[in-house]
Amino acid sequence: KARNMVSVQSQSIVIPSKPTPNPKLFSLCEQIKLRTHAPLLYVFKPHNHKNTSTFLETLKKSLSQALVAYYPLAGRLSLIKGGRWEIHCNAKGALLLEAKCEELTNLNQLGDFVPTNLVSQLIPNINYNLPIEDIPLLAVQLTRFNCGGFTLGVALCRAATDGTATMCFMNAWAKLARGENLDPSEFPCHDRTMLNSRKLTHSSSLHRHHHEFDTPPIQVDHDLGNTREVSVAIVKLTREQVSILKKNVNSRVNFQPTSKDVPKTKPYSTFEVIAGYLWRCVSKARCMENNDQPTRLSTLVNCRNRLKPPLPSGYAGNAAFPTVTPIRSFNDLTCKPLGDAVEDVHKALERVTEEYVMSALDYIDREKDMDLLRYNFHYPAKSVCKGQYKGNPNIFVVSWMNFSYKDADFGLGEPVYFGPGYMDSEGKAFVMNNNGGDIVVAISLEVSCMDNFRKIFYDDIKEVFCTSKL
Repeated sequence: KARNMVSVQSQSIVIPSKPTPNPKLFSLCEQIKLRTHAPLLYVFKPHNHKNTSTFLETLKKSLSQALVAYYPLAGRLSLIKGGRWEIHCNAKGALLLEAKCEELTNLNQLGDFVPTNLVSQLIPNINYNLPIEDIPLLAVQLTRFNCGGFTLGVALCRAATDGTATMCFMNAWAKLARGENLDPSEFPCHDRTMLNSRKLTHSSSLHRHHHEFDTPPIQVDHDLGNTREVSVAIVKLTREQVSILKKNVNSRVNFQPTSKDVPKTKPYSTFEVIAGYLWRCVSKARCMENNDQPTRLSTLVNCRNRLKPPLPSGYAGNAAFPTVTPIRSFNDLTCKPLGDAVEDVHKALERVTEEYVMSALDYIDREKDMDLLRYNFHYPAKSVCKGQYKGNPNIFVVSWMNFSYKDADFGLGEPVYFGPGYMDSEGKAFVMNNNGGDIVVAISLEVSCMDNFRKIFYDDIKEVFCTSKL
């Protein structure tokens, strides 16, 4: 167990500064999310601001103001019939912690902010042993360092909001902390019924099967016991490497239509190429002697602009829907061209149309066991092995490439880093942009294959790079 290097100095509950509406919000999309909290880390370099001693009070006051507009985040989850939940907007407030890290003299000692050990201590620790109605949906931890730098660790309940809405909230809170007012266009939309299949006409065309909720492939002949050590790493690709990788894949695309496939009309996106590349590299690293091992890639799609009409830009609920690739074998991925894996990712993303979303909502509405939907997608190894980790052959890749974290300036400068605070699911990866336009990937894998993954990740890039120069 990691030594505790961060000490909490104070904690308080921050409630909205004005009376807020008190509805109970229900969304079918949010039924497939976990009750756990997404951990986000913002890092701020040392500064010469004279009023740093009052910064905590600035955060409290502005958070109280932000919770007027984003009042559901001051509420609590409430369990209802069928294992479902709704958000009770009861203004019980958000948790704000102040902490100190005296073990390190400089923020640079955190290196690349790999989300393990000390970095995880910069995120609020949520007590899930409490009744669900007593657990804050939002918790924030301000941690000060001796060098004058500080971090903001944010824990936001996954069942209350998605990444896009989270960025809007954080940027609005930061704007208020700077003493500015929110524009009318920046106010959030809390109408959860916009993604509610009970408003839809239940036609037979909606009743299709959704493979993203199927039991995922499990590790074959791989009994690891109850626990297995997992590590987290940061790997990077320069802008030039990304460009060459995309050019290599797109140059091999067959634009000729066939009887089975619709011809591709535009190049693969950066995320599609990176996700396919990760899937291939991870499969190579895990392969060992079992070439026939089945595997799939899962991801999330923001469907705000895929609906007609689109959801409001300020939609503050969950609008990220899961999608999965076809199941492939390790041999398929490692022996065939990278473009095959990238095409699988592309088709999984393109599948998420308005009709798909409506069908998915209908599917969720008719499902009696919410845990099957939640855990088959998010924590597959646990769900199929009755709580015991038996090895995970799959990968779950999430894009944070479009998150506008630079606007999270609370009056002491913009953050120099943004990323996950910790990673609690083996096989999960976050794809992010860094300051210079390079790609940064945070990935969690078993310790036994992490070194092999790193080697393959960089060696395969070198091979593509050298091939492109010929």
